[in-house]
Amino acid sequence: MDMPDNLDRTLKAEINLYYDFRPAPQTNAPLLISLHGYGANKRQMMRESRLIAPGNFAIASLQGFHQHIRDPKEPGGPLRFGFGWLTNFKSEESVAVHHRALRDLITVLVANEKLDSKRIFLLGFSQSCALNYRFAFTHPELLRGVIGIAGGLPGDWDTSKLYQTAKFGVFHLAGARDEIYPPERCQNYEGQLGTKARDVQFRTYDAGHEIVQTMRDDIKQWLVAHDSH
Repeated sequence: MDMPDNLDRTLKAEINLYYDFRPAPQTNAPLLISLHGYGANKRQMMRESRLIAPGNFAIASLQGFHQHIRDPKEPGGPLRFGFGWLTNFKSEESVAVHHRALRDLITVLVANEKLDSKRIFLLGFSQSCALNYRFAFTHPELLRGVIGIAGGLPGDWDTSKLYQTAKFGVFHLAGARDEIYPPERCQNYEGQLGTKARDVQFRTYDAGHEIVQTMRDDIKQWLVAHDSH
């Protein structure tokens, strides 16, 4: 039987997913998994995470699986590479890869690094923020807390049947001068997240689309408090 010319045919393929890891000073430690924003990379997010995480935490910085070439800083300079998490074409496949990557990363690190599976925190900046919320509320049993910085909520937050009520806490941080996620876009996030999370903190900072020192300080305090619950 002839197949329609407009049918998408597929092949299965495997890809390597890359991450950086900083071990904890002892076993049975908590873990912070950090995901960068669009165009960044795992090393950049690891630098940020080292400034954020308490000293007893292990840190994993996962890199986005969609690579793109960025213009060099200087004409004729070396090519720069950035990474992202989503595509417009069949975005549900990107969501599935993100979910699988986080589940596998948690499994590997808990087993190999002797980390506490009940003390895992997930942090996302910008593009990875909504993706992390998708994962967290689809698999609430895997996490102790979720942190979102300068990002949004899933577009299907109010309609999807996948998102479950969760016992973990959420800390969402927004910038008053953020041109991508301005205050008027984020004004209802606390209430929306509160429909499913145990406790929600929402704070606005004197910042653009960035991570500033006051955010780092507050996240560290929040991690300490929620790790002790």
